[in-house]
Amino acid sequence: MSSVVTVVFDRHREYELFAHADRLTREEAAQWLEGQWQALECEPTHPMGKVLLLDKILGVARYGGERHFAESDAWAQSFADAIAALLGQPAVRIDVAEGKVG
Repeated sequence: MSSVVTVVFDRHREYELFAHADRLTREEAAQWLEGQWQALECEPTHPMGKVLLLDKILGVARYGGERHFAESDAWAQSFADAIAALLGQPAVRIDVAEGKVG
């Protein structure tokens, strides 16, 4: 299944990636996201320290930085493929500035 993953940093900085959910299994996608969460030293957003899937998605996008998405590099494609595999939706919008995934 193909998906469109849009990552928004503000009204004028939006990046659209075409992802393929079948490039990764759900388990591989979860491992990739967890690995990036740790490598980027992301911080939990909730004071209780519990990290939900959507928190990880937002954190990895935020800590990974706009540069990866602007350059459309392999990291951005891996991010999009992982999100597509994990969420299984035809379109996903990740608004880093607003802290929303929809």
